[in-house]
Amino acid sequence: QVQLVETGGGLVQPGGSLRLSCSASKTIFSISAMGWYRQGSGKQRELVARITSGGSTNYADSVKGRFTISRGNAENTVSLQMNSLKPEDTAVYYCNVGLIPNYNYWGQGTQVTVSS
Repeated sequence: QVQLVETGGGLVQPGGSLRLSCSASKTIFSISAMGWYRQGSGKQRELVARITSGGSTNYADSVKGRFTISRGNAENTVSLQMNSLKPEDTAVYYCNVGLIPNYNYWGQGTQVTVSS
């Protein structure tokens, strides 16, 4: 019933910026956290950034200082500002919404390619 839609992916040169956004098709109750994961070719899906309902954030070491996760003005939205992009950031990025007590919604993913 609930779908997550990611936007903002694309091709960017190294050092460039992109902003990913995720929105839910309807209001989601009992959200514990929202975040972004990514999966590069031949790699495991990994956490990029996460923000809890209380506003606490955490980031993968590889993106600290470059990426910023934030909740949108509307409820059930989350964005990821990506600056100083590197080729190693190339991956499919997935939006995730975690619910209390134990359930997750996933977006279908958006491709981010960093290349010159």
